Amino acid sequence: MINKLKITFLFGIFMLIFSANVNAQLKKGQLVDGIAAVIGDEIVLESDVEEQMNYGKQQGISSVDKCEFLENLINNKLLVYEAKRDTLIENHSASIKEGANAKYQQLLSQFPDEKTMLAAYKFRNAYEMKNTIEKIDTDQYYGQAKYQRITEKADVTPNEVTDFYNMYKAQLPEIKDEVSLTQIMMYPKLTEAHKQELINRLKKVKQDILGGESFESQARIYSEDPGSAANGGLMKNIYKGQMVKPFEAAALNLQEGEISDPIESEFGYHIIQLVKKTGKMYDARHILLMATPTDEEVNTAKKKLDSIRTLIIDGKISFKDAAFRFSDDKRTKFNGGLVPGADGSSKIERESIPGAITYELAGLKKGDITTAFEDAENKRKVVKIIKIEDEIPSHKITLETDFDRIKQLALNKKRNEMIEKFVNSKLPTTFISIDGRYDSCSFKGNWKKESLKK
Repeated sequence: MINKLKITFLFGIFMLIFSANVNAQLKKGQLVDGIAAVIGDEIVLESDVEEQMNYGKQQGISSVDKCEFLENLINNKLLVYEAKRDTLIENHSASIKEGANAKYQQLLSQFPDEKTMLAAYKFRNAYEMKNTIEKIDTDQYYGQAKYQRITEKADVTPNEVTDFYNMYKAQLPEIKDEVSLTQIMMYPKLTEAHKQELINRLKKVKQDILGGESFESQARIYSEDPGSAANGGLMKNIYKGQMVKPFEAAALNLQEGEISDPIESEFGYHIIQLVKKTGKMYDARHILLMATPTDEEVNTAKKKLDSIRTLIIDGKISFKDAAFRFSDDKRTKFNGGLVPGADGSSKIERESIPGAITYELAGLKKGDITTAFEDAENKRKVVKIIKIEDEIPSHKITLETDFDRIKQLALNKKRNEMIEKFVNSKLPTTFISIDGRYDSCSFKGNWKKESLKK
């Protein structure tokens, strides 16, 4: 019983393997260090096993068994292998390739040049690194697609949830102190004089470039984009739809070599030079002056938010309606300002709340609203008010207080069983080879069989 429940919780890692982004998968100074297993024509690397074990430790799994993590990865690769043979799963190779090129450029923007990046990740050339990114994204796509195909009809009845709880309640974790929070967030608005100052500075830079200065050198001197400034403002292989709309509209309306007038985006003010345009991709340079508000502009935004808070407290508008009307946070304004927890629910563990927000919430109770305070979102200054919608003290998980949580655990168990049944049905006809270093492993599935080669 304990082993089966452990597999249910480990399966959360299984899904995170498919949803992890390229920055988590590609680590500086790490590359291939041997093949751990081959499933069909799919490969599990030894570094994959080590990486998932480290991730498990970070997520608080106390007993990290290398054999269990390898078996989870083999399961995943078998799904990828079968997904590629499934004619009902759409081939997205073109869009995956485009996305891989974009992620390569995103990583490149964090380094002074391409050579430094390749050395850091221990790739010999750009082609090799792009292929690796594309392979990671391909595995994620096909693994998720096959998982969804197999489990799409999975459901649990209330009776099944109750049965699951009664069977495993002694092993279910204690729920830590939680809160439900709603927020209204605003970006402080720049004064017209401040905006014009930024526009005039960019106009001067553009004139200097037209007068003989190189765009590249001016970007290194003046651009406030941390990703591209060191690279002379250059961003390569941008696919259409990747950039914010004002930037893309301006860039694609230029002729190659032409420089735009200053344009405004949510990040600030840019001048853009179109370098090259081919099909759905383009290369561009830009110089960004960020719309960083002054203390006075921040204080103006705080005063506006505090006046909205007063209207809410006086009952003249609900917090939900105020969030919809006034919040600049696209994630939360359409759901009443509700801040999602790490698991996507409305509950947030108190200990996971950032220190600055914890300070603002100190001494407040359910129903209280903070005064306006300054915070940061994606390195941009913002102002917020936050309401404590609910407080949930730490407690043992029960059907009465945590039915939805228990239902999700029961549903995950059922999905696991469906995946396990599918995998077992494919074992007799799938080639499987596991490196000898894992000979001592006692796998749950029959992975060590003499597989039939097609």
